[in-house]
Amino acid sequence: MKYQIMMVEDQKEIRDIVVKYLEKEDYEVVIAQDGFIALELFSQTLIHLVLLDVMMPGIDGFEVLKEIRKISDVPVIMLTAKKEEIDRIKGFDQGVDDYVLKPFSPRELMGRIKVLLKRVYHESETMVYRCKDLSLHMGSMKLYKDQEEITITSAEYGLLCVFFKNQGQVLSREQLIRLAYGQNYEGYDRNIDSYIKRIRQKIEVDPKTPEILMTKYGAGYMFGGK
Repeated sequence: MKYQIMMVEDQKEIRDIVVKYLEKEDYEVVIAQDGFIALELFSQTLIHLVLLDVMMPGIDGFEVLKEIRKISDVPVIMLTAKKEEIDRIKGFDQGVDDYVLKPFSPRELMGRIKVLLKRVYHESETMVYRCKDLSLHMGSMKLYKDQEEITITSAEYGLLCVFFKNQGQVLSREQLIRLAYGQNYEGYDRNIDSYIKRIRQKIEVDPKTPEILMTKYGAGYMFGGK
């Protein structure tokens, strides 16, 4: 499978070197020069791993990590020149998976990426959940309708995992948030409605009269149809 990695780094010389190594390892790379661009791209794209610089103009890496963790458990490696223990502890408390101190060896970074990807995705890479003509592939984090891939974002993938694992059950908005994004989710509850609207547009024949992802008024949502 081909992993998609986001490189968030404002220093062009570092960014160019790392991207060169990533492409050599046959990863697909999404580039963001600052935190604002990173969050915009993350909301639009399915990302398997994030390389995240700490010190950036606008918003720093810790703020970017905080926003990502509201909707995704995607693995994150932070790149930092800060060597103080308190900064590393801050990152781990917010959900970072690994740290690489600058200056670093690109080869060592590639090795850390391989280990983390294998740890996170290897155990479930053959797991496939199915519903009607839809299939959700856990390892590649891809959704298919028949044999055609449907592009989904990280936030949509989180919800779809919950729906596919709980077919036929009515789930409230609060349950969906807890199961998909965890107890520390700080986004708006109504964001779930927006994600579901986008998912329906991708999987339903007629999104206005859904037959797979249905609303149970006053209770929540049910996946799998009648």
